[in-house]
Amino acid sequence: MLINVPETVVGDALRGIAAAHPELAVDVENRVVVRRDAPVAGKVGLVSGGGSGHEPLHAGFVGPGMLSAACPGEVFTSPVPDQMVRAAAAVDAGEGVLFVVKNYTGDVLNFDMAAELAEEEGIRVERVLVNDDVAVTDSLYTAGRRGTGATLFVEKIAGAAADEGAPLDRVTEVARRVNESSRSFGVALSPCSTPAKGSPTFELPPGQLELGIGIHGEPGRERRAMMTSREIADYTVDVILEDLRPTGPVLALVNGMGATPLLELYGFNAEVQRALSERGVAVARTLVGNYVTSLDMAGCSVTLCQVDEELLRWWDAPVQTAALRWGR
Repeated sequence: MLINVPETVVGDALRGIAAAHPELAVDVENRVVVRRDAPVAGKVGLVSGGGSGHEPLHAGFVGPGMLSAACPGEVFTSPVPDQMVRAAAAVDAGEGVLFVVKNYTGDVLNFDMAAELAEEEGIRVERVLVNDDVAVTDSLYTAGRRGTGATLFVEKIAGAAADEGAPLDRVTEVARRVNESSRSFGVALSPCSTPAKGSPTFELPPGQLELGIGIHGEPGRERRAMMTSREIADYTVDVILEDLRPTGPVLALVNGMGATPLLELYGFNAEVQRALSERGVAVARTLVGNYVTSLDMAGCSVTLCQVDEELLRWWDAPVQTAALRWGR
């Protein structure tokens, strides 16, 4: 691995982010990344975070049009409440703060505790739980559905609403609507390796894949012999549509898990688009790339979000972050 020692991986990465992005205020010691112009007068603050290893989620989405701050934990480990309270205090302009929380047990408990502590300091806090993964109901890390690719949709669309000056209750309602309108499913072609372990976190024999994998390497719903891109797309789209049943156009995220080249992701996107078209689903916008990753795992995930004109307008609104930018 391209590291010094496992113990400094997250701190080293944060120092690198600070050097590359002077528009961000990076507190390496306390593990908080904040947009440098925060707090922004008249604007609700958006804070998210989670274990490192899923980059660019979440620090890569801090900036105008998305998050106000992010709290990176150790690899695959939740950040601690002190980080979240520090982030909330840094971005609160008196309009309140929304915590965007992926549904993993450690994240949920720590963000809940942080909300209580922040409110004791006079910061009004709301929370939105992202639980879009349709692969499994419970896993090693969760009670209920896991939070995965829809996190990007929630952060982008709620971030645009906040930038427009929407109040906290409205931004919260928008974030919940995006989550409720989104579904995801992931596929692993290889396991990932954490810096601390230095070897694969699970065994996946050559020539096999795992359907419904989680972003920490949690088991999926089924292991099969290797399938073609077309077969994986048909399977994935069918699983999502069984649950989502969209009646209008969708946003489509074709996401790499970290080690899958864009050549393969764009080819897979072609199959996803075909599968959706054959099933009568119109795609309003598509995003392809590595956005919600799992270290060096080869594989992909698909997230669909049904949108109306309002949500689509917020999706198209300008954004300027390290990992996502358009319209500025």
